[in-house]
Amino acid sequence: MLLCLYGSKHSVQTRLVKSLFISLHGGGNVEPHINDSQWENQKDLYTIEEGVYLAPRAPGNTWDLWHRPEIDHMFDRIIENMVIFEGVNPNKVYLTGYSAGGDGVYKLAPRTADRWAAANANAGHPNDASPLGLRNTPFTIHIGANDVSYNRNKAGQEWADKLAKLHNEDSNGYIHLVKIYDEMGHDLYRKEKDALNWMAQYTRNPIPDRVVWVQDSVTHDRFFWLELPENQIRQYTKVIATRDGQNFDIQTKDYKNVTILLNDTMVDMDSPVKITMEEKVLFEGIVRRTIGAIARSLKRHGDPYLIFTGEVTVCTES
Repeated sequence: MLLCLYGSKHSVQTRLVKSLFISLHGGGNVEPHINDSQWENQKDLYTIEEGVYLAPRAPGNTWDLWHRPEIDHMFDRIIENMVIFEGVNPNKVYLTGYSAGGDGVYKLAPRTADRWAAANANAGHPNDASPLGLRNTPFTIHIGANDVSYNRNKAGQEWADKLAKLHNEDSNGYIHLVKIYDEMGHDLYRKEKDALNWMAQYTRNPIPDRVVWVQDSVTHDRFFWLELPENQIRQYTKVIATRDGQNFDIQTKDYKNVTILLNDTMVDMDSPVKITMEEKVLFEGIVRRTIGAIARSLKRHGDPYLIFTGEVTVCTES
């Protein structure tokens, strides 16, 4: 894995305080040296005021540079290493990308939204990605009005409309900013650099009160405080869950079993919790803290803010 890494001159060594900006280069299904040149360009594309700027070289040279199945796990490991070795705050991790890198952000951010404080797609195309998973992850799009290749400009406007509709229906979610630059094509001449400052104002909430989880072409078995059985996971399925104090509600037509992950920050672990679906009580009682739940959380991401001490699996079928 090839990386370019630098920190701002104001960075400090205090643990878990730095921001991390992961910046994805363009290119795609071209000769390796072209992707190499795009990587070289990405290294110095932006200057950050604080934290760590990390520009990885894509592992392959295919059209889907940044949304292949192995990419998700690669970023999990990168973030974990940056937390351990660079003192990065896992609640201040940001994703940005340009061109094919922007394509990757469109795909990666919704399906791994529990990893990012905010995300930014520049001059990219969403392909078949859905914005539904971005309920708790601020998202900004920068695109040229004349970026007509692959209809990037039209796709950017379509996502702007989708995000606006989602935010209107859920005013506490789907924070977004879309900038479409008149008379500009694929080259934005670094006008998109303001996206980094826009993202930096946001901090990830690892235990939001509402989770919208939509599986993509690459699937996952955990998302924020929800978990699914591996043998039930399928592409393009959905689970929505909300929490209010000790009460949880699940909405899904796709899964027989759903696991709620709990810790003392979310609930009073010494008092009963109630889980419902369509007003039917699926579980009511005290959930015990266990070493097993803690160990599984640590093994998953090594993220101190995504450590859960208890878990309860419910059956959604009558």
